[in-house]
Amino acid sequence: MDISLLSKKENPFYSNKKVKKGEIALKNNGAPGNLDVAVNATTTNNIEKLLLDEIGEEAYHFINRYVDTQSGSTLLTSTTTKFNIDKYATGLYQNIVNIQLVNNTRWINKFFESVNSKLPDGGFYIGTLEAKANRKRRILNALPRPFNWVLYTIDFLHKRVAPKIKWTQRIYFYFTKGNGRVITRAETLGRLVSCGFEIVNHQDINNKTWFVVRKVKEPEFNLNPSYGPIFKMPRVGKGGKPILVYKFRTMHPYSEYLQDYVLKMNGYSEIGKPADDFRLTTWGKFMRRYWLDEMPQLLNVLKGEMKLVGIRPLSKRFLAEYPEDVLKMRFKHKPGCVPPYVALLKQEVKEYIESERTYLLEVEKHPYTTDWKYFFKAVYNILTNKIRSS
Repeated sequence: MDISLLSKKENPFYSNKKVKKGEIALKNNGAPGNLDVAVNATTTNNIEKLLLDEIGEEAYHFINRYVDTQSGSTLLTSTTTKFNIDKYATGLYQNIVNIQLVNNTRWINKFFESVNSKLPDGGFYIGTLEAKANRKRRILNALPRPFNWVLYTIDFLHKRVAPKIKWTQRIYFYFTKGNGRVITRAETLGRLVSCGFEIVNHQDINNKTWFVVRKVKEPEFNLNPSYGPIFKMPRVGKGGKPILVYKFRTMHPYSEYLQDYVLKMNGYSEIGKPADDFRLTTWGKFMRRYWLDEMPQLLNVLKGEMKLVGIRPLSKRFLAEYPEDVLKMRFKHKPGCVPPYVALLKQEVKEYIESERTYLLEVEKHPYTTDWKYFFKAVYNILTNKIRSS
């Protein structure tokens, strides 16, 4: 069954038990922009009206496809602090809906981890954000040219760049408390997966992105996420041993957690990479086109983990699709910066694997001459635009 098509009737924690008068309602908890569930005399009609006023009819119906917002088993909240989640006993609610923007949360992962801790396995969490693309659209539509681009540039530097630079990070969060920062859809979904959730669905409604996720495991509590311009990818090296491969960032932070999701939704492209990959940044597409993102792998060469020409360092996920004979040959050799498919012009997934088989059979007979032959062929193909990275 495709989890993206799950409805509230298929939610194992869906309940049609309605809220009784005097049971629960949304109320302002005293902090600006924060709503929470509390004891208060109300009816189900009050809850529906409150939600419709806050988020609109389309978003209201989207949420109710997965959970019953009028059920006592669903916590309705609008908060940016983990305190408003932690204060509830574990197991009290089977689903949580937060209508406050993720953009306004200071410690995003800590908040998601708190939500995870309060839900049973299979419990749904529904939230929303203003994604980077939606924010850009809103700002550019607010003013005429060139004033809109001036405003957008200032906003981008203030809300997107400053939180990510070591020297400006503390200043930014001291003054803003993280309120209104720019965040991408890919980063948000990746953070959710790292915090133990499985993506069920996401949809743009009224220039906001709503997501539905389901708890499937405990959070990873990753203290070293891939966030900087250079990051280390976990890959399989010689002998099947794990290595960390250096690359320039071409994807949004936390994108590594979304590989299975992207492949499940879109499969591979004709060049053996995930198709329609929304994780790629604008500059990342440029760097991949000219192979610039591969340059830091020379550090792995200096460390003795890789060589200049050789099989591609791959993830366990990709290696699972390899035939046994190629895997056995692969584990005998170090991975390389320049893979065989570049020299042999074979990028489609099956051809990609076949190019490695051809290379490995040759390199076992003539290790040095084979590497030089493949290197010069690869350089020629790149310079003459016979092959592209993405």
